[in-house]
Amino acid sequence: MTAMFETETFDVVVVGGGPAGATAATDLARRGRSVLLLDRAGRIKPCGGAIPPRLIEEFEVPDSLLVARITSARIVSPANKHVDMPIDGGFVGMVDRDVFDEWLRQRATTTGAVRRAGAFKTVTRDADGVIVVHYQPKGVSGNGDPVCVRARAVIGADGALSSVARQCIPGSDRMPYVVAYHEIVRAPKGRSDFDGARCDVYYRGSLSPDFYSWIFPHGDTASVGTGSAHKGFSLRGAVDSLRAVAGLEGMETIRREGAPIPLRALRRWDNGRDVVLAGDAAGVVAPASGEGIYYAMLGGRLAADAVEELLVTSRGRALASARRRFVRLHGGVFWILGIMQRFWYANDGRRERFVTICRDRDVQQLTWDAYMNKELVKARPLAQMRIFFKNLAHLTGLVSA
Repeated sequence: MTAMFETETFDVVVVGGGPAGATAATDLARRGRSVLLLDRAGRIKPCGGAIPPRLIEEFEVPDSLLVARITSARIVSPANKHVDMPIDGGFVGMVDRDVFDEWLRQRATTTGAVRRAGAFKTVTRDADGVIVVHYQPKGVSGNGDPVCVRARAVIGADGALSSVARQCIPGSDRMPYVVAYHEIVRAPKGRSDFDGARCDVYYRGSLSPDFYSWIFPHGDTASVGTGSAHKGFSLRGAVDSLRAVAGLEGMETIRREGAPIPLRALRRWDNGRDVVLAGDAAGVVAPASGEGIYYAMLGGRLAADAVEELLVTSRGRALASARRRFVRLHGGVFWILGIMQRFWYANDGRRERFVTICRDRDVQQLTWDAYMNKELVKARPLAQMRIFFKNLAHLTGLVSA
């Protein structure tokens, strides 16, 4: 037990300073709440770094953070056939996660959050039932003595293997995930086979038996990566092969990063009392695409809204609104993408057909509309009908790859 008068108290402790945690801390600090943002210093998540226009507008991201503007994607089949998918009249922004995440954390402190570097350890409860967060501080001179703070609420935004979730949310230890790995390499200059405004996505079992591999340009650098849930699959070996295929094997490697990426959102994000999850900790990464930045930031915002309601009403059931609202907004998209991943990524034969489908302009337009706007777009009825019958023909084998 910890005596009340000995312990610093906050309205909210946010564990994890990635896009979800930093967004939640910013939103709550803007409302005048006392917020502690606790983050492990020095961690950079492996990520392609793509952010859609909706994120840029919704979360007020300045153009200065964009290191590239993507105007097309190229998807490559197992047989090395490729399909170019141009973005008509728009772009996808690319960010470097080390710079982008730090900017988000600094914004949180500018709005009033207290930021500390430290590793979350555990939670306990005070004599009056208030939650107590224990963490190991980190500084320039090394680790300090363990510290504990009291909080009226805790937001767990500490990644796919969230310690907050495992301690506080039943069932969170069963979240399925892929392991993503990428290498940041120096981008080639003046080469016709490398387009700094195009993302390349490879659907090839030798590079990923159950996911995909990518080359995403970041201005002077590029992210070259892959992911898989198959234990024993060599991610580094796959990236070596991808670099060789793309002619990037001789480019300087700046850094290497790996981390788990959740495959499915948890059924429960809160403990019904004073803890709620956000971002990868809640499992909000889009199936099939692995996209997570927008959904993480939205999840952080929804968690902040739920915590604000808790602080106002003292009703623990308010925390359930974070997941409920997310599912209402994006549950349909996640369901469809999950079906796509399970079917089309199953083997190279299906991957070949998937790439063939993507040659269709109706499919491309619907894909980009849904991605850019982050919702299921109601296409023209005739276009929807054409897409349905084309998919049916490929699924039944009536159309060859």
